[in-house]
Amino acid sequence: MLALAVRSFCPQATLASRMASKAHLSNFSEVGRKIVGAALNYKSLAQANNVPHPPRPIIFLKATSSYINVGQVIEVPKADIVNHEVELGVIIGKKCKKVSESNAIDYIGGYCLALDMTNVSILTEARKASAPWDLGKGFDTACPVSKFIPKEAIKDPDNVKLWLKINGETKQNGNTNDMIFSTAHLISYVSQFMTLEPGDLVLTGSPSGVGPVKPNDVLECGLENLVTMKFEVRASD
Repeated sequence: MLALAVRSFCPQATLASRMASKAHLSNFSEVGRKIVGAALNYKSLAQANNVPHPPRPIIFLKATSSYINVGQVIEVPKADIVNHEVELGVIIGKKCKKVSESNAIDYIGGYCLALDMTNVSILTEARKASAPWDLGKGFDTACPVSKFIPKEAIKDPDNVKLWLKINGETKQNGNTNDMIFSTAHLISYVSQFMTLEPGDLVLTGSPSGVGPVKPNDVLECGLENLVTMKFEVRASD
């Protein structure tokens, strides 16, 4: 029994556990149960739209079936307006329920680069009717993501550069230091209402320059010098 107890506290066992956890999180688009987004979370975007800063985070959900990875294609209806929104994605590393803002960063398991594709045609009608945003935010292919970025690769999630180009032309070029609500604030706020679980993705908002895409466009975007990704756009059937 004593030998068994000693093995249970073995550093090698702890290391193996941490490695297994990271391997699990690296497949976040397959294992995550929620995609939680924050709307209008950049000062530059609020200014561009001539709207006041929200008094608290505006939170919405995207279906996990909206995930696509590099090599897949963004599909958009020909008749609808669909916008691109480049964002820092935060991947939750451990169960997160009613956490304080001061402790929220401890619950981050890693990051990714993400696109929050938005069907503006549907979303506009939903807003007019005070209806949910689900169909405008959670349609198939609405959440393109990069590979997993280890937590230690980003020292400060509230100070990283983001950019996006369409057909080689820069459309978005911002920094998370322009966010209205910090990464820690978003995690803490959401956790007061719903438990965040390992593999869940929190989208932190998009800087100014948000705009429409059309079939045959090629989107390229990047996060600092850590990751870039490219997606083609085509008309949905």
